[in-house]
Amino acid sequence: MQTPTGTPRPITRYGTPVLHRRCAEVTVFDDALAQLVADMFASMYAAHGVGLAANQIGVDARIFVLDCPDATGAHTVAHVINPVLHLPEQRDLATDSEGCLSVPGQYAEVTRPATATVTGVDLHGRPVRIDGTGTLARCLQHEVDHLDGLAYVDRLPARTRKRLLAAAAEHPGVGVGTGQD
Repeated sequence: MQTPTGTPRPITRYGTPVLHRRCAEVTVFDDALAQLVADMFASMYAAHGVGLAANQIGVDARIFVLDCPDATGAHTVAHVINPVLHLPEQRDLATDSEGCLSVPGQYAEVTRPATATVTGVDLHGRPVRIDGTGTLARCLQHEVDHLDGLAYVDRLPARTRKRLLAAAAEHPGVGVGTGQD
């Protein structure tokens, strides 16, 4: 469920410590959490993203939001708190271009399982389950990676990662506070 009011926050860039460690479990479900989720949606949309993890706006919490299409083109708009990623035992792999708001302007081919499921809870502590195919499966894996302290570039060969990070450092960034609004 997307909340209607949120304030976009600046996107945290790769190299910031909060992006490189496992985020803390959420234990308090209150108005501040609802506002954080609203701000995350606003930040994702302001940056023209399809997903955003809390640490990408500098918050150490296991939460992500997304607005992402599956293999049929149907969009899922959701938030998941304390997500757990479930990958199939028999994995069909898919390679596709992937980017990241925290590594602005850069894309690389990444191979991931073609399907994925995430379970967790919503703002009210109610169980949530999202089954993903296509780009949605990629989004689920990408966002849980963020909450575990990994960015997609961490899955690339060192030389490729260094090249992309150097180019991203020259990029003005995305979202609020970058002149790109």
